Amino acid sequence: MKLYLLWAGTVRATGAPVAAYLIRHEDGDVLVDTGYARSRAGAHEQNPDEPVRLDPGEDVPSRLAVLGVDPAGIRHVICSHFDPDHAGNMDAFPRARFWVQREHYECARSGSVPRLERFRALWDLPEERFVLVDGDREFRPGIELIESGGHVPGHQSVLLRPPGARPVLLAIDAAPTTADLAADERPIYPLDVDEARVRESSRKLARIAREENAVVVHGHDADQWKDLPVAPRAFTM
Repeated sequence: MKLYLLWAGTVRATGAPVAAYLIRHEDGDVLVDTGYARSRAGAHEQNPDEPVRLDPGEDVPSRLAVLGVDPAGIRHVICSHFDPDHAGNMDAFPRARFWVQREHYECARSGSVPRLERFRALWDLPEERFVLVDGDREFRPGIELIESGGHVPGHQSVLLRPPGARPVLLAIDAAPTTADLAADERPIYPLDVDEARVRESSRKLARIAREENAVVVHGHDADQWKDLPVAPRAFTM
């Protein structure tokens, strides 16, 4: 198993990455999240309110191309959630099935979280394209889906156990920065919808990291990502 961290745009307000992750597994490539919409490349130059700086060639499909990966060949995409910077290129993976927590899928379809509507046309696909997950479960040997709601209902993180290597926990938006594993002290961000569940998920991820002795990769930590090996280099610790 190999992991590649994809820096696919930059959050303009914080300088943090828009992140996605490629897992090269013996059973086939798996993508975690699809990033900000490639159709928005360069939009920040005309629109001061565009939240993401995305230059041409930085989107997730382009990052995969550098690694020699054809999006049409990817059969499985793990969706942490449908926020615009995580689900903006689902249309680029025509043969994939999308693994998402049932709670999040039903929440998104209901329209109860307005910000998910921005790229709805890209994630509101036929139901047979989705595999709906209920809580924590093994996805493949060495890959576990971790329910970590609060930022949105049904957010999910990913735990990797590479053979012969230290586990890696992709916290994504359940703990977007290193400080967010301190459940009782962490900030609650404007886009977090349920403070109690945010803190519960932070506590859960901190426990998993401790028990697994895992390296935690935080989804929007500008300082951490400055020191991480990003694609085209493989992630190693």
